[in-house]
Amino acid sequence: MRSKKPLSLEFVGFLQALGLVFYCGLVSLLFWQGNNLFGNTPNYWGPVLFLIIFSFSALVCALVTLGYPFFIFWEEKKTKKALKLVSLTALWLLVFILLGLILALISK
Repeated sequence: MRSKKPLSLEFVGFLQALGLVFYCGLVSLLFWQGNNLFGNTPNYWGPVLFLIIFSFSALVCALVTLGYPFFIFWEEKKTKKALKLVSLTALWLLVFILLGLILALISK
């Protein structure tokens, strides 16, 4: 039986950033089509729902970005490796932001 080769930190950072982009895309789709899905809700519950979704999104983004690096830091005691992974994820997010800006400018 072959042993599985562990994923590189660069690839894990890419996957974490891609997961964040995908999740943010789904939440953006919900906000973009919110009136079509739920109708116009000019009452107390609209802002409350927005804040709950916003808070939940912050939690999900923190878990996706910091969950594995925390495991590396806490369980494996590899501080530099954990910080490198957070930095790589941030770098990949920057790449996705720049690609999104380029696509937005091209599609204008």
